[in-house]
Amino acid sequence: MPESFVAPGADVAGSARLGVGVKVWHLAQVRERADLGANTIVGRGAYVGIGVRVGENSKIQNHALVYEPAELGAGVFIGPAVVLTNDTFPRAINPDGTLKSGSDWDAVGVTIGEGASIGARAVCVAPVTIGPWATVAAGAVVTRDVPAHALVVGVPARRIGWVGRAGIPLVEEDGHWYCPSSGTVYTEDGGSLREAG
Repeated sequence: MPESFVAPGADVAGSARLGVGVKVWHLAQVRERADLGANTIVGRGAYVGIGVRVGENSKIQNHALVYEPAELGAGVFIGPAVVLTNDTFPRAINPDGTLKSGSDWDAVGVTIGEGASIGARAVCVAPVTIGPWATVAAGAVVTRDVPAHALVVGVPARRIGWVGRAGIPLVEEDGHWYCPSSGTVYTEDGGSLREAG
């Protein structure tokens, strides 16, 4: 099995855990106690915060910012320049004018389920959960939870359809949803989608 690879110029903390086959490219920063699953790729200039957990076979593209305490499932795609925030009420200073420190706020995270994709320059405003196999369109701003298999777009992001595991929009027919790529059939129930039986 291939060892992990850290490009010259990348900054990986000694306490970070890199699974087998992980690649961290030039100018990326992986902070203390971050845990990157096997075969994960961290692109040029990306940032992975303290204690962030990333499942195997995930991709964090160039200049994405994944702030702690984010948790990403297996096979998650984070597009170029995506931002996963971690502060509900951001301020640089306290009401008395003193500079805020790490102990002056409680970090909140973004949780992303298996196989989900976050498009280029999208922003996920914590705390939110993106369900498994969902797709967030490029440039969207996610301010509330996204169900599994949902396709969301816009500012703020809203659901406009469903996607299958292949990421292709599903087609509705006879009260069911079909993947034109795989032929998989899904059923919708109360604002959620699941594979038919």
